[in-house]
Amino acid sequence: MSRTTPARARATRGAGLLAWLACLLGLWTGAAAAQAPDAEPGDSLRISLVTYGPGALYWERFGHNTLLVRDLASGEATVYNYGLFDFAEDDFFWNFVRGRMTYHVGAWPFDEDLPAYVAEGRSAVEQPLDLTPRQRVELRDFLAWNVQPANARYRYDYFVSNCSTRLRDALDRVLGGALREQSRGRSRGYTYRMNAVRLLAPDPWLMHVVDLGLGPFADQRLDFWQESFVPMTLQRVVGEARVPDGDGGMRPLAAAPIALAESRLEAPPDIPRDLRGPFLAAGIGIAAALWLLGRARHRRAARIGFALAAFTFSLAAGLAGAVLAFLWGFTEHRAAWRNENLLLLDPLCLALLPAWWRALRADWRPSRPARWLAGVVLAAAGFAVFSKVLPWFVQANVHWIALIVPIHLALAATLWRQPHAAR
Repeated sequence: MSRTTPARARATRGAGLLAWLACLLGLWTGAAAAQAPDAEPGDSLRISLVTYGPGALYWERFGHNTLLVRDLASGEATVYNYGLFDFAEDDFFWNFVRGRMTYHVGAWPFDEDLPAYVAEGRSAVEQPLDLTPRQRVELRDFLAWNVQPANARYRYDYFVSNCSTRLRDALDRVLGGALREQSRGRSRGYTYRMNAVRLLAPDPWLMHVVDLGLGPFADQRLDFWQESFVPMTLQRVVGEARVPDGDGGMRPLAAAPIALAESRLEAPPDIPRDLRGPFLAAGIGIAAALWLLGRARHRRAARIGFALAAFTFSLAAGLAGAVLAFLWGFTEHRAAWRNENLLLLDPLCLALLPAWWRALRADWRPSRPARWLAGVVLAAAGFAVFSKVLPWFVQANVHWIALIVPIHLALAATLWRQPHAAR
């Protein structure tokens, strides 16, 4: 029989304890390894739609949005932004004029993105999206592909292909068309023009220029899918969307929105202001002033005032009409095509400039061609009034008709009442 010393006995017990612990560790590791194949790759991903409110600069008035991808395993949070453009790009302004703008998508850390919008006083709202792990991976992979230099550029259109519609389409793709299906056919009666005018309301001059430049394309009634070109509308669409919950029911696509920053800027109106009354009053007032100045032409001050006012109006109307004709005939700005304001802002007004310049003279005698030309301009403007009862003329420009037609009438009447030249 052999004997074991106390020291040796302690060493043997210690080795046994270590072996027992190693066995437990092996069993735990084996169980974890056995469970690993069941874990889906997208479990560590979290994706949100982040919507920024309107900014102070004119290109920020429509708001903005990005997709935020968080990887809980790596701790990275990346935003994907489809609203990037570069003023230094070759022929940027010429391409802008022709309607051939190119935008691109970029990606960078979220902690570098949010502070810039907060510093500008813009609101920021995050909507976490309840996507399946597979959908998260699919969306992340698509965004990673799209941000590559070879895939990042796209043809930009204000209303149908912008930073918001690109995000909408990416989300709808991984949702199998659910977003499109639930937003198609539902409408609050808004148009492209209504959204553009109300969002640009803080910049009245720009608002009026854009309103003048938009043709009947901008006056089609939009469903929520089309209106999602506005980031704040896409925020609403995503917030109201439902997706299958896997048990035969439906669940919200987005969790409760998280306010990341409050706006410090003036909020745009919900609907554009009705300008028909103010514009009609202004048009009648200007027309009355021109008529009275024309009747008092025997006075030098009235004669100069009338001539300069008539010359300035015809110059502005003629040049504006030439721009509208150029946008229709020579650019890809389809929202400006067939602009019915060409009936009011007639390029023929430029041909009347010599007549108004000669009106500075006390013995002014307008020529017969000038009288006929004024009649043609007034007839076109008069047809703009009549066109509103025809189904083919759907442009929402009654306020411009109310402003401009009385002015054409006053100028033509003043010219006609003057004794005309022999030839």
